[in-house]
Amino acid sequence: MLPSSQGPAAENNEYEMSTIQVEQLSRDYGPVRAVNSISFVVEEGEVLGFLGPNGAGKTTTMRMLTGSLGLSGGRIEIAGFDIARQSRKARQQIGYLPERPPLYPSMTVEDYLDFAARLRGVPPNRRAEAVTKSLVRTDLGTVRGRLIRHLSKGFKQRVGIAQALVHSPRVLILDEPTSGLDPAQVADIRELLGELKGEHTVVLSTHILSEVAATCDRVIIISQGHLIAAGTEADLRSTLTRSQRVELLLARPNSATGETLASLDGVIEVEERAGGSFLVTTQGGDVREALNAAASAFGLLESRPHGGLEELYLEALSQNAAGETER
Repeated sequence: MLPSSQGPAAENNEYEMSTIQVEQLSRDYGPVRAVNSISFVVEEGEVLGFLGPNGAGKTTTMRMLTGSLGLSGGRIEIAGFDIARQSRKARQQIGYLPERPPLYPSMTVEDYLDFAARLRGVPPNRRAEAVTKSLVRTDLGTVRGRLIRHLSKGFKQRVGIAQALVHSPRVLILDEPTSGLDPAQVADIRELLGELKGEHTVVLSTHILSEVAATCDRVIIISQGHLIAAGTEADLRSTLTRSQRVELLLARPNSATGETLASLDGVIEVEERAGGSFLVTTQGGDVREALNAAASAFGLLESRPHGGLEELYLEALSQNAAGETER
């Protein structure tokens, strides 16, 4: 439960363990259905990655979650409040960073955050404290008096995150927070997101898979407005992949190692690599226990799944495209 000192979001503390709940959410633009009956729940303190190709419906969903775009169908509940029927109370729980941060270039960083705090209903006697806390959390203290127009894009993105945090919201909704940043700036924002993890329920919309893998507890993948996959990376691996690949690192491989591994039931290919590494492709169930037992004779040092989130993401899109073709 949030303490009363944390501003407007704390007024509704009867929703102690509330989540984001989305039920059969749809959005139409004329005859075009941009989001098609998607449902999901985000648990308290969870970081959810929202993935999909350009035009999949990610930004449309983010805008509906924040109450800035109406629903064509379905229901959204934020911290126990219906986004359509209790819009003001629901939006008080949210900090939102759109893809293009809503900055005023002629204002200083500190003045802008004070303005954002006023808009968010932070009481006057707590406003200075809220601004300072937001500056510290986003490492903007050294530029608090500078005009926003004079900041680098990375710092502007931090200001955008700071305005989303200034009222201590329970929920953060971040749409492409690292879009257009250079690698060093991406690393800075990713580190900041890691620091926010656990303190807020976060929905992170992006198409940068490394960002999701580094920061998110669970992912949702949408394509053409449909939810096509959801779960942890392990969940996706078990449900999406027709075959699984395991990388083994062995201390004492010999000329018989590849043949021994290839003879196991369920193993369809063994590729020997440099440095005692073997890439084993399996099919028809989880054969890792038998594989590890056989590999132990050759000094098994490490056994790990091969292929990350990118492979699973592409597999989900491929299976969805194949299903659409069949229908």
